[in-house]
Amino acid sequence: MVNPLPAGRRETLAVIFDRPCINSQTMKKQHKNTSFRKSEITDKFLFELDKHLTELKTGLAETAYEVNDFAELLFINPNHLSDTIKDVLGKSPCAVYEEKLIEISKDLIQHSGKPISEIARTLDYDPSNFTKFFKRFTGTTPTEYRKVKTEKLTF
Repeated sequence: MVNPLPAGRRETLAVIFDRPCINSQTMKKQHKNTSFRKSEITDKFLFELDKHLTELKTGLAETAYEVNDFAELLFINPNHLSDTIKDVLGKSPCAVYEEKLIEISKDLIQHSGKPISEIARTLDYDPSNFTKFFKRFTGTTPTEYRKVKTEKLTF
C-alpha cells in the first residue's frame, strides 16, 4: 500500500503522536546488516516501548515495564530480546528505555507545571531516585533543568 502522506508530513505526525516514523527505506538503512527476524523483533520492541511510555506518561500505566515484560509481550526469551536489541541498535534494551525516559522527563519538566516529585511518581520513580537518575544522564537536577529552560523561555 502506498503511503498517502508526503515524507515531511509523516515525520510531523510522528512527532505529534510521539511515535517514531519508520518507513521501509529507514528500516533498510538502520538494519542493513541484520536478519529480517532481528529487525522485526527490534521494531516490535520499539513499538511496545513507545506505547508503554505513552501509557506511563498519561497515567494509564502505574508501573514501568522490565525487559521480562517486553519479552513476554513479544513471546520471546528475555535473553534473546536483549541480545537482539544489542546486535541491532548497539545498546541494551535498558539503555534504549532510559534514553526515551530522559526525553519524556525533559518534556514534562519543561512543559508541565507539575512538581518534580509528581513527575517522578508518574514515571514510576521515587523522587530522590528520579533526581539521581536525571542528573546522571543530563548533568543537572530536574529543578535546575526546569529553571534554566524557563529562563530561556522568558527572554
